[in-house]
Amino acid sequence: MDKELRSLTERLRKESGASDAYERLVATHDQEELAAVLTAPAQPLWARELAAFRLGGAGDPRAFEALVLLLNHREPQRCASAAVALARLGDPRTARAAAALATNELRVAYALHPVRLLVALRAPESVPALITTLERRLAPQDPYRAVALACVQGLGDLGDTRALPVLREARAHPALADTATRALTRIPGGRRD
Repeated sequence: MDKELRSLTERLRKESGASDAYERLVATHDQEELAAVLTAPAQPLWARELAAFRLGGAGDPRAFEALVLLLNHREPQRCASAAVALARLGDPRTARAAAALATNELRVAYALHPVRLLVALRAPESVPALITTLERRLAPQDPYRAVALACVQGLGDLGDTRALPVLREARAHPALADTATRALTRIPGGRRD
């Protein structure tokens, strides 16, 4: 069992009360049984999360919609688990969904994990979505500094020259200045300033 699955199962064991249903979902290797949890009525959230994570790790596309919903959940641990599973899933729709979540101003409080997922995916949608999200976070008194910081770090990791203008602008913000300066040094042409 890998580290992410172990962390997830420990958290969900507590949430489920270590029920028989939980033990069955952890033990099963039957993807049909896991997929049925995603569509059956009245399933608890912990069961859907566990089933979606396991299916995503197995590359089963039936997990995609549940994982995208969890990626946008108000609980950061659920978002983090969903991001791991979506990265493993390899579904071509993932980058588009993560970009939509990262750039949705109505859900910006939950954008941290979609931003990190976009960096991990290195998809064509990644840099434009991170630039858009960061530009919005540079507004005065914006409360989402963790999202802004993740964008700055991610743009540095991605190393795309399209990020140079927004990273230069980010240096004017004290909470982002050091990270933006480091990010600029990782991008061709960014060291000139």
